[in-house]
Amino acid sequence: MDTVRRYSMLIDGNWVDSDDRFEIRSPATEELVASVAKGGLDHADRAVAAARDAHADGRWRRTPPAERAAVLDAIADRLTERVNDLAVLEALENGAPVRQAGAFQIGFSIAHLRYFAGQARSYAFERPGPLLHVPTLASGITRREPIGVCAAIVPWNFPLLLAMWKIGPALAAGNTIVVKPDEHTPLTLLEFATIAQECGLPPGVLNVVPGEGHVVGARLASHPDVRKIAFTGSTAVGREIMRMAAGNVKRLTLELGGKGPNIVLDDADLDLAADGTLFACLMNQGQACESGTRAIVAAAVHDKFVDRLIERAATIKVGDPLDPATDFGPVISAEARDRILRYIETGVTEGATLAYGGGTPAGPRFERGFWVEPTIFTDVRNDMTIAREEIFGPVLAVIRSESTDQAIRIANDTEYGLSAGVWSTDNQRALDVADQLEAGTVWVNDWHMVNAAYPFGGYKQSGLGRELGPHAFDEYTEEKFVHLDLSGRLDRRAYPLLLSTPPG
Repeated sequence: MDTVRRYSMLIDGNWVDSDDRFEIRSPATEELVASVAKGGLDHADRAVAAARDAHADGRWRRTPPAERAAVLDAIADRLTERVNDLAVLEALENGAPVRQAGAFQIGFSIAHLRYFAGQARSYAFERPGPLLHVPTLASGITRREPIGVCAAIVPWNFPLLLAMWKIGPALAAGNTIVVKPDEHTPLTLLEFATIAQECGLPPGVLNVVPGEGHVVGARLASHPDVRKIAFTGSTAVGREIMRMAAGNVKRLTLELGGKGPNIVLDDADLDLAADGTLFACLMNQGQACESGTRAIVAAAVHDKFVDRLIERAATIKVGDPLDPATDFGPVISAEARDRILRYIETGVTEGATLAYGGGTPAGPRFERGFWVEPTIFTDVRNDMTIAREEIFGPVLAVIRSESTDQAIRIANDTEYGLSAGVWSTDNQRALDVADQLEAGTVWVNDWHMVNAAYPFGGYKQSGLGRELGPHAFDEYTEEKFVHLDLSGRLDRRAYPLLLSTPPG
C-alpha cells in the first residue's frame, strides 16, 4: 500500500491514541493497510465510564425517539455516500470480494441501520393499560426504557454489518454503548464512528475500543456498570461471556456458531439448488456462522447434483478481492488457513471423498496471502468431524439421505441450530420440512437473505436471544409498569387487608 492509514480509538467523543498498536494487514497480500490504537483495561474502563456518564446526564435517552431516528438516518445517508470506499476498506481488512462487500456487507449495514431508525419512530415505548375496577378504580402505563450502558463485541467476518445489529437498536432505544471490534477488522467501524460524530451523536454515547478479546472483551463482559452484552462469535467464547456476565446478571444477546444443514429434496430444481448450495457454503469464503456447510441430498438425485456442484464450482473466480470480477477471496489469517487445511486432512483421514479442491490455489498470485480453495467432500457421514464441527471456511460436506425423514434427522443431529435450508419445487412440502428443523432461520430455495424486519438467532448451542426484527428493541430496553390509582378514596383501597379501618 502507498498510504498506511493511522487510526485512534473513540472514548467520550475524543480520539485517543495508545503506545501499543495493531497492524492491519490485507489477507490477500499481507501488506500493511493501517495501524490502529490498541486498547487495554484502562481504555475499556474509561469508555464504560463515559457511556455511564452520558446515560446519567440523560441528553440522549431523553431525546425524542423521532429525533434519535433522524440522527441514525443522517448517519445512513453519509454511509451511502461512501459505500464504494467503505467496501474497498472492508475488502482490504478482511478479504471479502469488493463486489460482495459493497452489496452485502456495507449495503446491508446501511439498510439495517435505516430499519432501526424506522423502528425508533414506531416502537411502543409507552402503552396505556386497561381501566381496572377491582379492587379499586385504577389504570397504569407500561413503559420500555433504555437499559443504560451496553457493550458490543463484534467479529471480523462482517464487522460493520454485525456492529449495526447491536449499535442500531441500542442507540435507537436511547442507550449508550461501548463497542469492541475484532483486532483484525476495526477500520470500517472506526469510519462509522467518525461519521456518527459528524452527524451529531453526543459524546460518550458511542465509544469504540479496539483491543484483544481476553483483555477488553473480558473486561466489558464482567464490568459492573455494563448492563447489556451483545456478542457474535464462537460458541466456546459465548459460554465464557455468559460466565463472566453472570457476576452482575447482565442482559445477554449471543449469536454463536453453526453447522447449517442444507436439504436438497428429490424434486428440487438442481440448477437452482447447486448454485444456491455453493452460495450457502462459500459466500465470504465460508466464513459465516449461518453458512450451509452440510448438504443433505436425496439419494435419487445425489450423483447428478454432485456433478452439477463440481461443474459450477469450477467457474468460481478466486483472486484479488479488490477486482470486481473476483468471486472468492482469501481467508482472514494464516491461523485460519492452517486450521481449515487441517480439517480437510481430517476429512480425508476419516474416509470422506475429496471431490473438489482441498488445497491452496496454484500460481504466483497466491504465494502471499491466506488462501484455501473451494472444497467439496462427498461420502460424508454425519458422525465425521467435518460434519460435526464448525470449520468456518470453504468446506462443504455432502451427505446422502435415503428419505426425507432421514434428512430431517441428520439435519437436527447437531449441537447447533442457527440456520437451515430446504430446496424443493413443492413449496408446501418444503414448508413441512422447515417446520421440523431445529434452527432459528430456515431458508426455502435461498440462503443468506437476512432481512432486518425478521428476527435472527439460534436454537441450542447457537445462541441466546434474537437480533433484528420488530422485537429487537425488547433486548435493549427494560419493561416498567406504573400503577395509577384513579379513585382518590381510601375506602376503595386494599389497605384494610393489613390495616384496620381508621376511626371516624
